Amino acid sequence: MNAPLLDVRDLHVTYHSAQGPVPAVRGVSLQIAAGETLGIAGESGCGKSTMAMSLLKLVAPGTTVTGTVLLDGDDVATMKPGALRAARWTKASVIFQGAQHVLNPVRKIGQQIDEAIILHKTGKPGSKHTRVGDLLALVGLPRRRADDYPHELSGGQKQRVMIAMALACDPLLIIADEPTTALDVMVQAQVLRLLEVIKRERGLSMLFITHDLSVLSSVADRLAVMYAGRIVEEGPAKELLRGSNHPYTRALSGAFPTIGDPASRFAPKGLIGDPPDPTDLPSGCSFHPRCPVVTDRCSSVHVELVDVGGDLSRRAACIHVGSGS
Repeated sequence: MNAPLLDVRDLHVTYHSAQGPVPAVRGVSLQIAAGETLGIAGESGCGKSTMAMSLLKLVAPGTTVTGTVLLDGDDVATMKPGALRAARWTKASVIFQGAQHVLNPVRKIGQQIDEAIILHKTGKPGSKHTRVGDLLALVGLPRRRADDYPHELSGGQKQRVMIAMALACDPLLIIADEPTTALDVMVQAQVLRLLEVIKRERGLSMLFITHDLSVLSSVADRLAVMYAGRIVEEGPAKELLRGSNHPYTRALSGAFPTIGDPASRFAPKGLIGDPPDPTDLPSGCSFHPRCPVVTDRCSSVHVELVDVGGDLSRRAACIHVGSGS
């Protein structure tokens, strides 16, 4: 087998506050093959974005990051600043969730895309009418919009500009951190179709982060569900969504109403309560205070991911799956 494009092993990310350490990511391991899309799902605060940003060392200074991140065979932790800066554009790039907060409001969008090309490629100043124009056309925007400022674009158009910037240096991996959350459903569908077409045509790999399982069902090949900084279930996306093994994944699926079903619209099945405070995590399984099938053992047994029914492609961290030891 070929080595994975992205290989993450036992990743821990801890912030430091006046109240003490804040363990945001706790022992995450995952792999992404060339041309594959891995979806990361979970509630707000479960560690999705922190995990993704730590892959390229984009977390705040002073944050403690341990574990191994291999990107196209290179260890991100040992990269020198110049190599890391190049890797952030030419090997992996990020589509952030709020384009309006990322784009510079006083620079034309063509200049902002052109900057990455000049810094990391052999492009020359003024190339926006060629390479930048091609990128804008690729994401469905007229080439003339290169001379527009961000405030002259709609939310969906700004998100397309973010996609164009992420593609500027032909990366191998796109990290999409909730790229459609701020968009209405029609524009969201357009952006998702665009990402799928670009991924297929360019053979890209993608790490797609969202709390919306319905989005992941349409874009992801595999799915990993995070809770309290850990992966609690993973497997082929369609199989996992049809029949999940972890009660948290089932609760996430049940929180979305079924179109055309008034009963699910008026009585969604979501979860009571909130995810735990990372500074005060419950003992045993972190999900047990909210779990509908909790037992006495759940508060004392730390459960690792185990194979589900002998299927090596599916794993879950629950005492009701495998031995639970």
